[in-house]
Amino acid sequence: MNRIGQEFLSKILDEHGPALVLYARQWCDTPEDVVQEAFVSLLRQPREVDNLVGWLYRVVRNGAINASRKASRRFRHERSAARQGEPWFECRNGQKMDAEMLVEVMEDLPIEQRETLVARLWGGLSWEEVARLTDTSSSTAHRRFQTALAVLRERFPDT
Repeated sequence: MNRIGQEFLSKILDEHGPALVLYARQWCDTPEDVVQEAFVSLLRQPREVDNLVGWLYRVVRNGAINASRKASRRFRHERSAARQGEPWFECRNGQKMDAEMLVEVMEDLPIEQRETLVARLWGGLSWEEVARLTDTSSSTAHRRFQTALAVLRERFPDT
């Protein structure tokens, strides 16, 4: 059985946890739960996982999509109220409006562009890892990323 040390697990969680939560938030309203389940699943793996970060993103993606489907089936009529949940970004004092505007722009992006942007920009995944995660080619992932960045640059020209 795979024995993951507490220090290693803590390091991975500190380094990738916030980006994984942001990534999961695209699909579901319980991203922290999904990330926690991914780490529990990691601990249950019988042997060492190849490409640990990519594996975590895949497990979080699948878990978040499943959580979204379950919530949709149970609470279809409450879906619009659920979107008013936690903000995607933590904002510093005086930057609340910018964070809210960024959330609005991100929500307007197609899910394919949004997930690619978050995985690459906040998650730090390589183009190959993003491509594997989204079941596309590296060039498609790069094109989605560039398109999403163009939208952000258009809406936030001074940044």
